[in-house]
Amino acid sequence: MKTRDKIIYASIELFNEHGERNITTNHIAAHLSMSPGNLYYHFRNKEDIIRSIFSLYEHNLESGFQPYQDKQVSVELLIGYFDTMFYTLWQFRFMYANLHDILARDSVLKQRYLLAQQQVLARSSHVLQQLNQDGFLQIEPHFITALADTIKMIVSFWIGYQLTQSSTSTITKSTLYEGILRVLMLFQAYATPASLATFSHLEQHYRELASQAAN
Repeated sequence: MKTRDKIIYASIELFNEHGERNITTNHIAAHLSMSPGNLYYHFRNKEDIIRSIFSLYEHNLESGFQPYQDKQVSVELLIGYFDTMFYTLWQFRFMYANLHDILARDSVLKQRYLLAQQQVLARSSHVLQQLNQDGFLQIEPHFITALADTIKMIVSFWIGYQLTQSSTSTITKSTLYEGILRVLMLFQAYATPASLATFSHLEQHYRELASQAAN
């Protein structure tokens, strides 16, 4: 792995474990047993590192929420979408935990974030439209974008919500699976008779994962 990539992934690990606000470039360099000067050869400052991490975030969103083409709707197909939600929350949980502060410090990053979210909304709306057309959801077409935006809102602020609702400062996989189950509740509310069994199977799947993660 290239040194630049090692710095990026070490930063993600430290930010997630200790909180982005508590980690400096010196911490990152020490974690990698390199000099601060070596780190600064690859990145100007911590904001530069965060922008590179955000590129991974953008790629994950783009690849994970593409509308399905020439595929039949199945449990496996839907699990792919929900697993992408989980992976995004888990891999970049430091960002969701401190989203307002990170974006407030970097106007360029905020514009990238807004564009990425607009693209996610468009792709998610397309997926919901396809599920509606394929008989897996029953929702008035003019409500589809609002439903997609509501799902995006839950995903975006689930971690921040959890951190303010308890004394814990740690986000666990079990907590994130509970967030996925909340999103599934929305899908179940718009399920058709033909798709109820599929969504029930998905609920059971993620409840088992949440239980396993909690043990």
